[in-house]
Amino acid sequence: MGLKTYDVKHCANTVVKLTGKGLDTAWEKAVVLSDFISAWDPEPVKKIEFKALYDDDNFYFLFKVYDREVHIDKTDDTNASINESDRVELFFRSDTNLSPYYCLEIDPSPRLMDFKAYPNRNFDFNWNWPQEDITIKSDIQDRFFTVEGAISLKSLSDLKLLKNNKIETGVFRAKYNKQPDSSYEPTWISWVDPQTPTPDFHIASAFGVFNLCQD
Repeated sequence: MGLKTYDVKHCANTVVKLTGKGLDTAWEKAVVLSDFISAWDPEPVKKIEFKALYDDDNFYFLFKVYDREVHIDKTDDTNASINESDRVELFFRSDTNLSPYYCLEIDPSPRLMDFKAYPNRNFDFNWNWPQEDITIKSDIQDRFFTVEGAISLKSLSDLKLLKNNKIETGVFRAKYNKQPDSSYEPTWISWVDPQTPTPDFHIASAFGVFNLCQD
């Protein structure tokens, strides 16, 4: 069985304007990815819409997450605080060996937790995506929040993530739910079912393929 695929449309002769709200008309051309699941939780997943586009310079992405109770840990701006917050995630791998792969975890603020990773949850938090090659904006409304971003194609190519117009990608969401004791516990949501008994996105079976379509 082949990897799950998503077609990234080419937006020629235009640059997607990022506002955090996902309002640029270029997004109307994008394919809507909405078949997200929580393989380890019987509760239905609230609606999530993901879109991606690319032009000659950048890969663009947009999450629209329907949620009236967004949880953001405001202890500080460290990775530990982001890790306790609602967030969306994109993982990119160079090959099925996951050696290495790269993780972008973004809360609705937006705060970015970016790191390089290796198999068996060997994380390098000293690594960061080059700042000049990534832009992220967000917005929170009553019924949903949006996270919008751009990543340079050059950086994807330099990291050996963009090959033959394909990017092997994991698309995820962490939803933190308030418990009776006022603590928060996550529900883990993904595009691809990793087929694991417990939640785990840091394995090869959690990835699909983004196809950068030609005009």
